[in-house]
Amino acid sequence: MRIGELAQATGTKAETIRYYEREGILPPADRTESNYRDYSDEHLEMLTFVRRARELGFSMAQVRELLALSDHEDKPCEDVDQLVHQQMVEVERKIRYLTSLRDELGQMLRSCKANKIGECKIVESLARREIG
Repeated sequence: MRIGELAQATGTKAETIRYYEREGILPPADRTESNYRDYSDEHLEMLTFVRRARELGFSMAQVRELLALSDHEDKPCEDVDQLVHQQMVEVERKIRYLTSLRDELGQMLRSCKANKIGECKIVESLARREIG
């Protein structure tokens, strides 16, 4: 299949596919006589794997590690389990952070009953609070 077909089948931009090839995440595609990339079902499977891992928030380094581990079907799962556990801890940290942001933004909205920007408690609180 050509790069456009692979892109459509996986929801990945063609440039991202080329990037994955350059970075060694996807093996280089064979070339047709007219020099078009010719992707196989293996490319489709591997790109689907990468896309799903990225959707779950794994870093590119973790994706590389997961791909490397997936090449050893007879090995125990503990290394994969460890990566997934680390990712789950990171997701939970982000949820706590986003929940805190939501709560603070809600408090800001509740605190402002002004009709004019000059009296706005939100603008006032943003101007006096340290960011970060």
